[in-house]
Amino acid sequence: MKRAHLRFSSEILRRLGEELNPSLEKGVLELVKNAYDADARHCVVELLEAERPGGAVVVTDDGDGMSVDEIVNGWLVLGRSKKIEAATTPLGRTPAGSKGLGRLAALRMGSKALLKTRERIGEGEEHRLLIDWARFDAADVVEDVVLHIETSQRDPEVRNGTEVRVDNLKSGFGRMSVKRLARELILLADPFGDDPSGFRPDLKAEEYRDLEALVQARYFQDAEYHLEAAVDSNGLARASVKDWKGHTLFAACHEDLVRARGKRKYECPPVLFNLWVFILNQQTFSTRRSSVSEVREWLREFGGVHFYYNGLRVSPYGNPGNDWLEMNLRRVRSPEERPSTNTSIGRVEVGDAGDLLVQKTDRSGFIEDEVFLDIRAFGQDALDWMARRRLVEAEKRRDEERVEAPKRSGAAAAQVEQAIGRAPGDVRPNIEKAFQRYEKSRDREVRALQKEVQLYRTLSTAGITAVTFAHESSGSSIKVISHSVEAIARRAKQLVGDSYDKFLRGPVESIRTAVESVSVLGAATLRLVNHEKRRYARVDLHSVIEDSVALYGPFVRGRDVDLDVSLFDGAPYLRGSEAAIEAIVANLLTNSLAAFEDAGTRKRVLRIETSITSNRWILRVEDSGPGIVGIGLDEIWLPGRSTRRNGTGLGLTIVRDAARDLGGSVSAVAHGELGGAVLGVELPILGS
Repeated sequence: MKRAHLRFSSEILRRLGEELNPSLEKGVLELVKNAYDADARHCVVELLEAERPGGAVVVTDDGDGMSVDEIVNGWLVLGRSKKIEAATTPLGRTPAGSKGLGRLAALRMGSKALLKTRERIGEGEEHRLLIDWARFDAADVVEDVVLHIETSQRDPEVRNGTEVRVDNLKSGFGRMSVKRLARELILLADPFGDDPSGFRPDLKAEEYRDLEALVQARYFQDAEYHLEAAVDSNGLARASVKDWKGHTLFAACHEDLVRARGKRKYECPPVLFNLWVFILNQQTFSTRRSSVSEVREWLREFGGVHFYYNGLRVSPYGNPGNDWLEMNLRRVRSPEERPSTNTSIGRVEVGDAGDLLVQKTDRSGFIEDEVFLDIRAFGQDALDWMARRRLVEAEKRRDEERVEAPKRSGAAAAQVEQAIGRAPGDVRPNIEKAFQRYEKSRDREVRALQKEVQLYRTLSTAGITAVTFAHESSGSSIKVISHSVEAIARRAKQLVGDSYDKFLRGPVESIRTAVESVSVLGAATLRLVNHEKRRYARVDLHSVIEDSVALYGPFVRGRDVDLDVSLFDGAPYLRGSEAAIEAIVANLLTNSLAAFEDAGTRKRVLRIETSITSNRWILRVEDSGPGIVGIGLDEIWLPGRSTRRNGTGLGLTIVRDAARDLGGSVSAVAHGELGGAVLGVELPILGS
């Protein structure tokens, strides 16, 4: 019996090489993945005159290198790879390649491929292997070609690692091909480039210097904002925010950062916090070198805030699903101008010479003691400060837009009228009529939008009112309680007679007062959403205040609040909606009542007064609560900003916006004559 083996034609090598990886950048990437899987820290991809056919590609790394046996039984064996035998590499990396087939495609990109490799642990030898594909093309079967591995002593100054050079490329690298390669290199790289155990690829391509720089810089230069904050050795913090051009937009001192916590120091080692925030839309990236999709993919891989301790990255902080600074939660609570782990990348660096932080026994993070919690508090304070400043700027832009929009509209209308004036006389009347119809239609649309905006504000006010009082009526029925109290009072009088006044009248009256107080909730909510109150018409301001005070009276009395209403003589009025004025009054009242409850104020005084100056009506609401603390006067009007634990941060924003829509303004004093806050609203009136 004659023995035989399966053999395959050398044509198979060509077909596999072309069909497995049809593009040049994918072939080069396979060689880079080999370096990654070999635990290389640094890998360099050189494109030598590779923009046209005949050039060369050189991939060099400082990884583990290979022995002769690993070359023969691993690197040269197609369809099998040691990468699939182990879940991770010694550095903990998940192998990026598979089965060794991609390597063949890479080596077939040119006419020759040269391998040089030096083991990390070895006898100081260098192994060389040259593959001339012309020999395979001339042979009938692959087994007829014998390859020779040459071994020599390496230069002691030459580090371990592997170099693969592919010469006489069959086709050249175009710009898009190199850009795709640069993108893949970035996705393999340690995002910050300075982790001792991270992977740092470099691209060298003389014809594409900008793409070289892109691989070096990753996508950080495309971030819209860069937050840089630090805690020094004395526990004092500072922060700044720069735009994508490197210009400083905001800066903060320690007091700005710890405003909500008081002026205490951070009890932690020195900390440096960097965060790059991206605005992921086509308009923003129209001036960038990268695309939105590229950056979004990168952030999906590396987004979030990573933790570096004495130069080494500590897991799981910043890993997918580990949002240790609660960025996403805070964005959900107050979405405007806040980054998330999907739109930002950052790191917290701690230099802890005194070993104040204590790692868990399984090395998966730190014990969350006071030191760690202060580091997290610092990161959250820096994020909150940046959000506040960005929100202030956004509000300024909206204010400017409110002012500029009517001007632009007026200028556009004037241009149209001029154009109509230049039109021939026989068609001018028809054009004028058409334009008048357009203006009426536009005015109707504006009024509809105004009503819609007012509806949303009214609904928000109703929601805030419901949230404020909901706990009073949850799990009970006001009507049942009222009937039951009356029944108890009647039967008690029959049973105890004259003793009723002495022992039971007080408690029964307290229940009645409480029920009356809670009943305000339903009445106030229904009143606020009454569509008739959203119609634009003459609004008698003092009548609205008196009705609102009467409506909330039971609740105010139930809170032991001494309410002082002082309205100047006269009947001031303006054109607007009752709903807007009610929203102002309701939110100012609930703001004071909430302040009393949160601070536990004993002597509760609430004063409402009005005055008039030069056809401007002024409403002032002052209380004896704690005043405005833990937040700046310029911040109380911003949406989502609240010092209450469960506050919505929308009440005073609604007051501000409603006043602005009526042509007015708002003001605030932290501590007034009664000791608490003084909130003012000033509106233009038509008469008094």
